[in-house]
Amino acid sequence: MKVIDFHSHILPGIDDGSKNVETSIEMLRRSKAAGVDIMIATPHFYADCDRIERFTEKRLGAYQKIEDQLGKDTPQILLGAEVAFFEGMDQAEKIDRLTINGSRIMLLEMPFRMWRQKDIDQVRNLIEERKFSLIIAHLERFMKTAGNKEYIEELMSLPVTIQINAESLSDWKQSHTLIKMFKRGQAHILGSDCHGIHHRPPNLMEGRQILGKKAGEACIRRLDEYGMDLLQQIKNDKMQE
Repeated sequence: MKVIDFHSHILPGIDDGSKNVETSIEMLRRSKAAGVDIMIATPHFYADCDRIERFTEKRLGAYQKIEDQLGKDTPQILLGAEVAFFEGMDQAEKIDRLTINGSRIMLLEMPFRMWRQKDIDQVRNLIEERKFSLIIAHLERFMKTAGNKEYIEELMSLPVTIQINAESLSDWKQSHTLIKMFKRGQAHILGSDCHGIHHRPPNLMEGRQILGKKAGEACIRRLDEYGMDLLQQIKNDKMQE
């Protein structure tokens, strides 16, 4: 099985992640040396300040800047996006261009405010009407917002994949809750959400070590099996284009 980092900001100069090619390559090499096989590049997409066509052009350009330096000492890269929730996105055209490697799988970042019922309804429409398979980015960050508990429970009742940031497993305020979520099958995958070398560095393997120590190696196996199932779905969706 392969170790997959489902959330990273490794492409140079496209968002608040890596600022240049050198930083991107160092982040990739550190990840590979630690044991990461595949990284999903998920630069931020904000509908209120970017157009999908422009974003995908910038993303491709950023990837091409590092492409000739990729090799055995770097993980394989698949292109995606961290799509910030926006009003009406369940009706938006062309958002399929923001999925991972042309699949139906999309990394969705929920809003950093108190959620509303219509937010959850739009997520449901993305799944049921638009047929997207959604990964919810760093759910634990929204668990801190007062008033979100009921909506988080409703979101988790939908057929979504819950991604947790590796760094959060070392946060004593949340670690116990997150470990229980993994044990219960309420959280499914990890992402480093790495943004640089010094600030928010690649740390997926540190999170895996904590999870393995506190939840057991069987939990790590489930994590990897779930990741491989997603990877297979990405490949299958791509073949059906």
